[in-house]
Amino acid sequence: MVMKLNARKNSIILVVLTLILTIFGCVMVYSASKYSATVQYNDQFFYLKKQITGVIIGLVGMVIVQFINNKVYKKFYWVFYIVGLVFLALVFIPGLGKSSYGATRWIGIGSFTMQPSEISKFCLVFFLAGYLSDGDKLSKFKHILITLSLGGIYCILIMLEPNMSITMCVAFTLIFMMFIGGMRLKVFGILVIPAALLVVVLILIEPYRLSRIVAFLNPWANPLDEGYQLIQSLYAIGSGGLWGVGLFNSRQAELFLPFSESDFIFSIIAEELGFVGCLVLMALFVVLIVTIFKVGMRANNKFSAFLCFGIGAIISIQVILNIAVVTGSIPPTGLPLPFISAGSTSLLVFMSAIGVVINVDKQTAKEKASGINIIEEKTKPLFKFKLKKKI
Repeated sequence: MVMKLNARKNSIILVVLTLILTIFGCVMVYSASKYSATVQYNDQFFYLKKQITGVIIGLVGMVIVQFINNKVYKKFYWVFYIVGLVFLALVFIPGLGKSSYGATRWIGIGSFTMQPSEISKFCLVFFLAGYLSDGDKLSKFKHILITLSLGGIYCILIMLEPNMSITMCVAFTLIFMMFIGGMRLKVFGILVIPAALLVVVLILIEPYRLSRIVAFLNPWANPLDEGYQLIQSLYAIGSGGLWGVGLFNSRQAELFLPFSESDFIFSIIAEELGFVGCLVLMALFVVLIVTIFKVGMRANNKFSAFLCFGIGAIISIQVILNIAVVTGSIPPTGLPLPFISAGSTSLLVFMSAIGVVINVDKQTAKEKASGINIIEEKTKPLFKFKLKKKI
């Protein structure tokens, strides 16, 4: 009975927080876009209607995945890798890939568009969960290289779009999952050095990335070009003060701050709801992420645990990077705020991912109620599970 209550509690927390975040996202998307939507589309509800549609589709996805046994995911983890790879390759097909602001990150047919990298990063999590849970692979250097190579292919394809923000998110998630999968700290340290050098090289070979670094260091050096967006973001955050200027009263959303309804929506939140509003939002994310990790810690098998940790890692990394960008803590790079920023593809994959975590929690409670316990062995990998039937 206690186990069922705990599972129900975790599931309720996940559902409630997801609904709160997505509903709040709809409100903020409307607030951040009503002026620009009126000017561009003569419809102040243009982005809001798309966001509500995304939430509905996301809810359907979240419900559906709750009825899929996690064993199915593990059985076909290589399929997830291939599907993610195909999605990333589709953007390079002429006529199918859609470009905007010099980047080809979308695929579309007619008015329908989607961002494959949003789906592919979760496909990689499913693959890594299956691959790393199959024995103690990372105890051998050969499998470390294989894992890095397979994850690196994803990173290369995303970089070619180009999309450095998602690349960073995928790379950090890859390293995190390898670390919890048993990669030794010494090996982890060795890998950090070439990874850091690679980031420097990637910045230097693309002039626009270098210009973003310069704009980050001193946005006032070019306030009407590279530094413009960061300056406007800081204006929004600074003018919000402690309590904000009030909901729907943003000045920066009136075509001053580019992408105010998507990548820089946190700036509008800070302007309208102030420091207090930002703290409340960050607290909601913290509770959500902690709950996801708690579900992973309770899981009856390595695959389910890795699945939860990977999903939690993506959400936490993306939230941190988004907030760091809009506050000028790291160089500007486009990355949506999970559950909040405008974007139907993002809503679908993140809400479906929450459904997967809920499924893990329910499956764990069901297995424990039927008499299956975990015996955790202390070995080099962080997680080594052996299932034992109660007598």
